[in-house]
Amino acid sequence: CCLLLALALFVPGDAASRKCDLQGLWRNELGSNMTILAMNTAGTFSGSYHTAVAATNKQILVSPLQGVQQHPSAKGHGTFGFTVQWHFSDSTTAFVGQCFVDHRGKETLETTWLLREEVLSHKDTWKATRVGTSIFTRIK
Repeated sequence: CCLLLALALFVPGDAASRKCDLQGLWRNELGSNMTILAMNTAGTFSGSYHTAVAATNKQILVSPLQGVQQHPSAKGHGTFGFTVQWHFSDSTTAFVGQCFVDHRGKETLETTWLLREEVLSHKDTWKATRVGTSIFTRIK
């Protein structure tokens, strides 16, 4: 009885203290998929992004991403940033975020993004930037 209680109390704390690993396959709440490849010792990484939503009539294509992760602290919830160069539109998106691991070991990436699209003139710059948030969960 006491052993089971001790194990039940220990496991969630152990899962929550696990460091977050950005490498892998992720999906956000809109169904967009992201693949982050292995990180080098400097904390930089690359990968691909396949958005499920876009404000264009063009075919949505998988687009490359490049990023960097701040070396995580002892808490293991490192911050990161990456940009996506969209291959089907004249825009770029910059994401910044932080990785979290809950008490069950579930990893999430909480991000804020800025999408900047090309406009024809300086007077149209007011409508060129969109701001949003996305939460990614690990697929694999």
